[in-house]
Amino acid sequence: MGATAEQLGVMKLSDALRKAQSLGLDLVEVAPTANPPVCKIVDFGKFRYDIAKQEKEKKSSGTKLKEIKFRVNIDDHDYMTKIRHGEAFLDKGNKVRVQLQFRGREMAHQEFGMQLMYKVRDDLNGMSQVEMEPKAAGRNITMTLSPLPAARRKRRFSVAADDADAEAQNEVENATAES
Repeated sequence: MGATAEQLGVMKLSDALRKAQSLGLDLVEVAPTANPPVCKIVDFGKFRYDIAKQEKEKKSSGTKLKEIKFRVNIDDHDYMTKIRHGEAFLDKGNKVRVQLQFRGREMAHQEFGMQLMYKVRDDLNGMSQVEMEPKAAGRNITMTLSPLPAARRKRRFSVAADDADAEAQNEVENATAES
């Protein structure tokens, strides 16, 4: 195959080498097991770079399991921060394990913990699907969420939207202070 991706057909090794040298490129064997072996006329450095890039993409495409920990008496701001982190993890294609921990006498009211877990599930339903329903185990309730396909994901709690609201509020306050 030539530098412009056109097929040059079957040719002798010496002819292929001469053609590559005349173009100032290298003759690279792509499929050595084929009969006859398939070669390309390319810049060898760029060829190696492209292969390394493809291998790196294959390695990074694996999903990871991220964890977010909650407590029953979590403040609204802390809750929203953790939900935003969960959205970011899901947006990158990672699974999220949501864990709620009870301490001391909080165990007497596990229904509040389950309510919080259902709230988390509902808040993240635009980004994820429930892989494992909330399940109590000892002093914890755990739930696993897996990301939706990229085309179906809809972020609800992005940081940029909150920053834009805060910036608009500051502009209004500055305008009224100047008056």
